[in-house]
Amino acid sequence: MADDEPTRAARLMDAQAKAVRLFAEIEQRGLVAPGEGERAVSDRIRDLANEMFGTTRHWHKRIVRSGPNTLLPYRENPPDRVIGTDDIVFADLGPIFEEYEADFGRTFVLGEDPVKRRLRDDLPTVFDAGKRFFESDPEITGKRLHAEVERLAAEAGWELGGWHAGHLVGEFPHETIDGAHVESYITPDNDTPLRRTDKAGRRCHWILEIHLVDREREFGGFYEELLTLG
Repeated sequence: MADDEPTRAARLMDAQAKAVRLFAEIEQRGLVAPGEGERAVSDRIRDLANEMFGTTRHWHKRIVRSGPNTLLPYRENPPDRVIGTDDIVFADLGPIFEEYEADFGRTFVLGEDPVKRRLRDDLPTVFDAGKRFFESDPEITGKRLHAEVERLAAEAGWELGGWHAGHLVGEFPHETIDGAHVESYITPDNDTPLRRTDKAGRRCHWILEIHLVDREREFGGFYEELLTLG
């Protein structure tokens, strides 16, 4: 039997809370460090998630990217890269906790580069502004929210790195929640309201995904978490 809406919301929030704890432990243990390969860091994060929560499944590929690899959107699969001493690195993880998906991304700056630090600090600012814009309009569409996120990025001096700014999330696997591909993403082509129910009558919950890049300097950063809860 499917969970009721308050239970679904609580379990999605619990999944995200576990992801927050996981990322705090990643930082505490210094897993993102110079001289480490991206894949090796990803594997250590996988093992840490299992150690902390018994998590053995992730609904999407684990992503750890550094330097110029941070320019690339999710669908790309760049060669493994060794993290440098003055690098920027982001991790994008989708662990499954008790059949509910978390989708969480954060950016780490290892050196003192002021532009990389500004990018890292701008990510949550753009996210928060995008979330406020979403909350201000009960009828907001994916197209309208994407346009605002793009505007916020440009206002801060960055470009968006991908073709969308978020997606549906829920019970694993979330891709079956909505059969229409474009309507499952916060994209310029999605003219449907984000506040709606899916074909099973469940409330749609969304992840807001902020991927900012500086193409001239060849680096980017990433930040994502729940849009519709919290």
